[in-house]
Amino acid sequence: MSALHLAINGGPPVRTEPYPEWPTADGRERELLLEVLDSRRWWATQGTKVREFEAAWAGFHGAESSIAVTNGSHTLEIALLALGVGEGDEVIVPNWTFLATVSAVLMVNAIPVLVDVDPGTGCIDPAAVRAAIGPRTRAVIPVHIAGSVADMDAITAIAREHGLVVVEDCAHAHGSTWRGTPVGMLGDAGSYSFQSSKLMTAGEGGAIVSRRDDVLSAARSFSDCGRKPGEWFYSHYLLGGNYRMTEWQGAVLLAQLERFPAQQLNRARNADILNRQLASIPGLHPQGRLDGCTSQGNYCYVVRVDEDEFGLDRDTLREALLAEGIPLTMAYPPLSRLDLFSAPDGLSPRIRSRAGMQDFAALALPVSERMADTTLWFTTSVLMGTEEDARDVVRAVEKIREHRVEVPSRG
Repeated sequence: MSALHLAINGGPPVRTEPYPEWPTADGRERELLLEVLDSRRWWATQGTKVREFEAAWAGFHGAESSIAVTNGSHTLEIALLALGVGEGDEVIVPNWTFLATVSAVLMVNAIPVLVDVDPGTGCIDPAAVRAAIGPRTRAVIPVHIAGSVADMDAITAIAREHGLVVVEDCAHAHGSTWRGTPVGMLGDAGSYSFQSSKLMTAGEGGAIVSRRDDVLSAARSFSDCGRKPGEWFYSHYLLGGNYRMTEWQGAVLLAQLERFPAQQLNRARNADILNRQLASIPGLHPQGRLDGCTSQGNYCYVVRVDEDEFGLDRDTLREALLAEGIPLTMAYPPLSRLDLFSAPDGLSPRIRSRAGMQDFAALALPVSERMADTTLWFTTSVLMGTEEDARDVVRAVEKIREHRVEVPSRG
């Protein structure tokens, strides 16, 4: 072998062929999109594709119906509104998640309360939820990070004990189940995203599922200008907005859902390979999965790096892996570090002065901070190919660890 072992130093990379592209599309999307085009019914109120997708998505979850809307941020807002969460209510949110989880709380004039996460799964810590409950607590939003399901037995038990509503953030968790039940159907409402990076996508889009008919009815009205099905078009009963999905998105998502089960099986097989093989490498710790998580929809593949054990820090290993042809995305920063919350002028004075609002920048939430600083997030593409494609991840990691002394210093 050449003295140049690592691709980051000019050596040959483990992979020269790209992993499967995302999004995936074929003639089925084209066929359904052309049906919409030729119908001239591009508006969901007149068309059929969004209604067909809503019915199919509901069936996938064992639900009576689902509500398809503009995006996964709006699904969270609408779910909170449908559950009566609003001004002065406190909503418990994990510190390690995307901005939308907490911004939805602020958008309905409620007060987010940040708590820490479980060190194994990265999902919200039930003990932290219990400790954060106060007289104004109204809701909790567990986030199923990277498809690994939060401890829904504990979360729902705490919610029942304290009279809280539970909105599941399932943006990463298409296909995830808890004791055989699809996520989103465990709490009071479930929020899904179909943004471009998600496991099903129409570029944007979202959907709400629930086991509660009253929540679905309210969510439908909030998403459609406050209307009620069967009533005069210009009757408006709630202060809702126009959050309707387009027929174009509905058509694409119908095709995406048709192929999803086969994709889910393939990703799960490859994730199992990585879980076994990467765990044997000193310093690498694949994301944990609780016993109740009977299926994991792998939005991405998450591994925590122990610098002392592995011999390199997370960011140096990340650069070396990218050079070897292994695609990675970025881990979320903790919400408490975002400029929106930590910069002096990040939040408007009106929001900062809300009674009970935490000083996010002053919070000590060490687990979420450590997860943000030490995890690698491999893109879902590494799970979409063959078993040999998945094993290339292992080969690249082993190669880098073997020659870690050759990795250039980032200092």
